[in-house]
Amino acid sequence: MIAARAGTLGGHTAGQLRRLCAVAGLDPTDTDTYADVLLTTLGPAAERPLDLPPPSRTFLSDDHTPVEYSLSFTAGANPALRVLLEPGCGAGSLARGGRAALAAVREMARRWEFSTERLDDLEDLFLPPSPHGPLALWIALELRPGGVPQVKVYLNPAASGPHRAARTVREALGRLGHERAFEALPPADGYPFLALDLGDWEAPRVKVYLKHLDLSAAEAAGLCRTEPGPPAGEVAAFLHTAAGAASASRLDRRPGLTCHSFTETDSGLPSGFTLHIPVRDYVRDDAEALDRARTVLAGHGMDAGPLTRALPAVTGRRPEDGVGLIAYLALAHQRGRPPRVTAYVSSETYAVRPPAPTPERIDAQPVH
Repeated sequence: MIAARAGTLGGHTAGQLRRLCAVAGLDPTDTDTYADVLLTTLGPAAERPLDLPPPSRTFLSDDHTPVEYSLSFTAGANPALRVLLEPGCGAGSLARGGRAALAAVREMARRWEFSTERLDDLEDLFLPPSPHGPLALWIALELRPGGVPQVKVYLNPAASGPHRAARTVREALGRLGHERAFEALPPADGYPFLALDLGDWEAPRVKVYLKHLDLSAAEAAGLCRTEPGPPAGEVAAFLHTAAGAASASRLDRRPGLTCHSFTETDSGLPSGFTLHIPVRDYVRDDAEALDRARTVLAGHGMDAGPLTRALPAVTGRRPEDGVGLIAYLALAHQRGRPPRVTAYVSSETYAVRPPAPTPERIDAQPVH
């Protein structure tokens, strides 16, 4: 087991992860394994003292912590705990960070015996010699019982320039055998991420994330291309609940995101649809965000208790003393499976955003 020194980025985030593992019902052996994986994946940045600034101005979180957590809920089951990491944080450049992250993925592949072939086929598209921002490669781990996580990677379609993002997504989908997938996507205002499942997945996905400015509930309900998809009223109701009063018109602060998951090539249509709402920009504080999350979870027959316990596992502050601890709420539908609700939980290692008497307009790009 790797020792994590107190007062370091690794020590702080590994402690958070251990407490969240307990919330998610993982046993101590698995918890030790996953804490070690977090420290190894962060690399030298894990030893960085907390009294220094973040190792890089990562886009992964608002306070530039290169770690984010999420709990994914389905009715009648324990939530799945996930952790999102930027392995190349602090490498000094986006290109070096990308190489460090790619090395981390390949080390995981050797350890857990899975193929990186799909990622290798896309390396020239997403990891060019002189990449554009705001990210190179992130790794997400779904922490399962047994100590072997499910792995996915997040890639930047704008790596060769924002004007080439749509072309890069189209080319990537074609290389992966989804030649008709790009035409199935709805209109969008940007392509922030493309994600790949690697390793032991029942049906590995390629996921395309789209950005939607000034999104309304009615428009959100019409963005799904999955057949059969969720009822339009369910999607609209989720946006109304997650965004609150702002959803009476449009999401005019940080934009909403949709994610379209492709698993089979015959139809050309996505098999999954997710709507992500940046709840932190549409609430006064995290007490309000937690109330909205509880309402969404209860409406889908899911127990909100683990989310309530997750917040003090991450921070000692009261929910009403800041905003952003709950960053996003997402509603996911995958064909043939029950709905999932995911709450994204920030580490807040370096900063706490103060409550907003009136939520401010945020023009930054969304995370996730």
